[in-house]
Amino acid sequence: MALREADTPIPAVNAAGAMATAEPAEVRRRIRRGEISGQTGGMALGRMQGNLAILPADLAQDFSRFCQRNPKPCPLVGVSDTGDPMLPTLGEDIDIRSDVPSYNVYRHGELADTVTDIGALWREDFVAFVLGCSFSFEEALLADGVPLRHIETGELVSMYRSNIDTVPAGPFSGPVVVSMRPMRPADAIRAVEITARFPMMHGTPVHLGDPGQIGIADLARPDWGDPPDIRDDEIPVFWACGVTPQAALRAAKPEICITHKPGSMLITDLPSGRA
Repeated sequence: MALREADTPIPAVNAAGAMATAEPAEVRRRIRRGEISGQTGGMALGRMQGNLAILPADLAQDFSRFCQRNPKPCPLVGVSDTGDPMLPTLGEDIDIRSDVPSYNVYRHGELADTVTDIGALWREDFVAFVLGCSFSFEEALLADGVPLRHIETGELVSMYRSNIDTVPAGPFSGPVVVSMRPMRPADAIRAVEITARFPMMHGTPVHLGDPGQIGIADLARPDWGDPPDIRDDEIPVFWACGVTPQAALRAAKPEICITHKPGSMLITDLPSGRA
């Protein structure tokens, strides 16, 4: 497929900085009203953000096993009841049909549409899965003085397909997708220590240094997100990424599945420090 899912993030109507101290329910209300349709990094600081995967119930058990077998890229934090769009374990009045800024809709493995509301697409056999997101550990890195350039520049973190294989489950398999943040070596060591406290948000990096060792030929050409700016005194640091299950879903080619658009997450009421 020629189209890449996240070549250009949808611009947010409200800057993340203006929503940094907002309560998560308020951010979700603004998303639901269509006032926020872009990436959610830096919003509702202190609250866990989540990746989304919605698929028919006949695939839900295998997808759950896939997440359990691959906890680093797919840390499962919430699952809906079949046909129920509400997620009370993750927050007050969360309606998964409208509370994510942008959704990718796949049909038979191909990106069919990107929309800001899936109410018209919702089915009684859908199950929604929410997985931990690196936006939450980024908050901890910044609080400890570890700079993150993509946040400084207002861009979307660079993401790549790696040659690291996931453990298959049923029809679900594929490579681990990684997100990359350039860091000075001392900051990279500190980042390993900090992110070790967040296993539900991908935990420690899966690789530091030479991208070729994990199958990435050109850092300037990410599969998702914006090209990175890596300086001479920095090394690339790679974390397992929540886009991994999207790649697995596409490979399984279900009749329909719905995910978040990379960078546009579900903001929950859960504290981001929950490990």
